[in-house]
Amino acid sequence: MKLSARNQLKGKVVEVKEGAVNGIVTLELPCGQQVVSTITLDSIKNLGLKPGVEAVAIIKATSVMMAVE
Repeated sequence: MKLSARNQLKGKVVEVKEGAVNGIVTLELPCGQQVVSTITLDSIKNLGLKPGVEAVAIIKATSVMMAVE
């Protein structure tokens, strides 16, 4: 699959927490960092996301905010 999004992070699913409508999927990158995403339960099931599955986090945003205290 080809996408226009440049920020594609490959990793392995390490955790899936299912809620009533959405779920939280944690993807661990090869460097050890984790990316966490909230997606629908339908998407979790359709993609077969579960611990051990290799997946890609695709980040497409018009802006990224940073803050300091």
